[in-house]
Amino acid sequence: MLRVEKVTKKFGGVVAVRDVNFRVKPMEIFALVGPNGAGKTTLFNIITGALPPTEGHIYFKDEEITNLSPIKIVDLGIARTFQNIRLFNSMSVLENVLIGFEKSYNYTFFEAVFRLPRFFKEEKIHIEKAMEILKFLGLEKDANVNAKALSYGNQRKVEIARALATEPDLLLLDEPAAGMNPKETEELADTIFKLREEKEKTILFIEHDMKFVQKIADRVMVLDYGKTIFEGKPALMMQDETVVKAYLGDIDVEG
Repeated sequence: MLRVEKVTKKFGGVVAVRDVNFRVKPMEIFALVGPNGAGKTTLFNIITGALPPTEGHIYFKDEEITNLSPIKIVDLGIARTFQNIRLFNSMSVLENVLIGFEKSYNYTFFEAVFRLPRFFKEEKIHIEKAMEILKFLGLEKDANVNAKALSYGNQRKVEIARALATEPDLLLLDEPAAGMNPKETEELADTIFKLREEKEKTILFIEHDMKFVQKIADRVMVLDYGKTIFEGKPALMMQDETVVKAYLGDIDVEG
């Protein structure tokens, strides 16, 4: 599904990502972990077109997407969420999700301004689709609630819902469990499994919660100072001396 080959990113004399290679298989849940500043979010930004790589190539479904615009990459089937929640707090939950459908609207500006029939027809279709997504995530009862009024965990779900509105095959989640309490984290794990099993989504995520990573990830890649120091099963990662020394020795691996 996703192939990253020899990707390097330099900012002046600083190398944020150095010669990184990995593949994510269809319907796989793949975790990207490592200390702060290891290059994880930089790598996400390169994959989604927000940053160009200094060297290397990105392939999605065997098509090269290196240096494509973020909009084009979304069109091809990749969506992401962010470490810091980016909802429109003045809008309802439903309105936030509807924004995700923007690329699929076919009515013209003129039709929208004058509220012509095609505008209402498409608006109805997209509201129905948005409600289906919210129901899948257990948020349908909050559709008309202001997004900022939701719990932190449900705000995260709204952000995932908005990403799902773009109809992605690959979903990138940047620290989805950050700031969540144990109950919210458990619900998030269930949601990610449902996305894979029922919606056939492939998931690539960044996370620091090792208990969460061990619970849901099929495979893990560990970055340190922009370099890959481990790739494999979560259980093997916990036993790897290089990973323990570089990263796990400083965190609570029990959750």
